[in-house]
Amino acid sequence: MSTSGTLALIWGLAALMMYGGWRWQQRHTNAGIVDVLWSAGLGCSAVLCALLGAGAAAPRLLVACCGGLWGLRLALHLWRRVRSEREDGRYRALREHWRGDARKIFGMFQFQALLVALFSVPFTIAAGNARTRPGLLLLAVLIWVVSVAGESLADRQLARFRADPANRGRTCRSGLWRYSRHPNYFFEWTHWFTYVALAAGAPHGWLALAGPLVMYGFLRWVSGIPYTEAQALRTRGEDYRDYQRNTPMLFPWFPRDRPGDPAPERPMR
Repeated sequence: MSTSGTLALIWGLAALMMYGGWRWQQRHTNAGIVDVLWSAGLGCSAVLCALLGAGAAAPRLLVACCGGLWGLRLALHLWRRVRSEREDGRYRALREHWRGDARKIFGMFQFQALLVALFSVPFTIAAGNARTRPGLLLLAVLIWVVSVAGESLADRQLARFRADPANRGRTCRSGLWRYSRHPNYFFEWTHWFTYVALAAGAPHGWLALAGPLVMYGFLRWVSGIPYTEAQALRTRGEDYRDYQRNTPMLFPWFPRDRPGDPAPERPMR
């Protein structure tokens, strides 16, 4: 099947899946299911691209394993949150802003279906790579292991922090969260370089860069960091503003102050 045909098939299947998710959120008033389905949809699309790809066996196998396992882990992590917690504040704010308009929520779900197809481009390019370069295959595996391990660790650290009632209304500043306000997003972004390495040498291999480039754009300016930080400011106020002042936004680096230190006093004007 051609690349365009594979992407069209993925889009159609994702649209059906998101329709089911939209119906589910109508019954449960929890649009967070869209994140679960986006992750699961991408994991499944990686496997589908590997099955339909015309490339060498090694890159196709790695696309299926890396993309499939990444999507499965993230989907299960998000599903545990969706089934046990009330609707994420980001989606509650959107629901209130849209006054519960089912058509707008449906449009959001279908936009996520389109994104599943868009983010499947690196999978299709890598799965069509007829060249096998052991060094690049090893590099892809190393990127995947580091990124998935980092994202998993960040998720566990945040879940452990949130599970403690004493931390209600406070911001996590321990572990990886000391060095980045969004270490989970950082490692999710890093993960997409796996398919850049797998696509190296393929016709139009540079298109695999769409993964990290588009993901960075969405995380930085569209649906990731802006919505997450707006919700954090609504619920944690000055504590989160202090965290913003002292901790790098995305790329990990040392904080300005030691964790737990009070913010420096500022002169009265």
